[in-house]
Amino acid sequence: MSDHSSGNITVHGTVAAGYERVRDEFSAVLTEEHNEPGAQLAVYRDGRLVVDLWAGDGIDGDSLPAVFSSTKGAAHLVVALLVQDGTLDLERTVASYWPEFAAEGKGALTLRELLGHRSGVIGIEGGFPDADLADDRVIAARLAAQAPFWEPGKEYGYHALVIGALTSEVVRRATGRTIQELFEERVRAPYGLDLHLGQPAGLEPRYVPVRPMNPTPEQAAEIAARPSDPESLQAVAFNVRTDLVEWINTPSVRALGPASVGGVGSARALAGMYAATLSEFAGRPALLAPETRAEFARPGLTGIDRVTEETDHFGLGFERPQMVYPSLGDGAFGHCGAVGSQAFADPASGIAYGYTRRRFAYPGGAAPENARLVAAVVEAAQSSPSTGSDPAAA
Repeated sequence: MSDHSSGNITVHGTVAAGYERVRDEFSAVLTEEHNEPGAQLAVYRDGRLVVDLWAGDGIDGDSLPAVFSSTKGAAHLVVALLVQDGTLDLERTVASYWPEFAAEGKGALTLRELLGHRSGVIGIEGGFPDADLADDRVIAARLAAQAPFWEPGKEYGYHALVIGALTSEVVRRATGRTIQELFEERVRAPYGLDLHLGQPAGLEPRYVPVRPMNPTPEQAAEIAARPSDPESLQAVAFNVRTDLVEWINTPSVRALGPASVGGVGSARALAGMYAATLSEFAGRPALLAPETRAEFARPGLTGIDRVTEETDHFGLGFERPQMVYPSLGDGAFGHCGAVGSQAFADPASGIAYGYTRRRFAYPGGAAPENARLVAAVVEAAQSSPSTGSDPAAA
């Protein structure tokens, strides 16, 4: 164990030799971050833990923050495994698994297109009640009958709070099991990961409650100046009626673990999950074959996202983090989360990265400090051979 102090921040944890700059950057971004968020950072290289750091109020290495949309990476890892097994076929229509989904002109949409956020059923006008938003079965039933907001398959837009419910219903119809059940059985338990899609009640003392964004005066002014349209696609996709901080801090929501946004877990577990997709991990073989990783990381429909206005940022269920972090290889895949979390695998470098924080970051999504941290991680990996050693108390 090694502590490192900078200003009012003490960074706890370890880094392997050659990764000292990552610790320095982690310390620097938290020192400069006026919100004092508290955060965790973990990195595996070729299956070995090379960075394991945490800092801030009420957080240690075993704390369980909410990871919001980084949950989608866990959910769609299950889908990738089922495709790899031959249980699911990307070219089959969603309706062939789930006949009710064919309503309102959605019958031709394929599973590949659904995973690319192309269904057009991003939510409902007026929004789901908070209790319904936590229940994937309720969301799926409602959206099966919903008319899409664009022609299915022809455009794409972030299905922020519902994509996990839609893909989970396909999984349930094909296997009789939920994504949450399959994640527990095939990923979390066998690989010993502290990442939960459905938080057990006994883990409640380790949960780190989310804190709302605390913008600077300049950021607050920018937020106030944004146009607000409750009927916009963004308002529909992000269920504008819901206070996401209060919602995720509700134990019953985390107990259900909605597959889009309901996961809790440590940075170590997020990174470990992606490490397990790349190589042997925890004494078990890699979860994904190289061809499966390549298929799910490959860009789907290109162009502008109808909801977020981002460009070319989805593969199949996963985001393509190299669009934000250009030092990553073209086959990288992962998912960020609204509270600022980021997690991904980069097959080109053997890196698996996990970052969590407890306060919403401005302007939302992956916290801006990830750019500095990822750059430091990649630089360290490029200059340090993969020795397979455990972190040194550097």
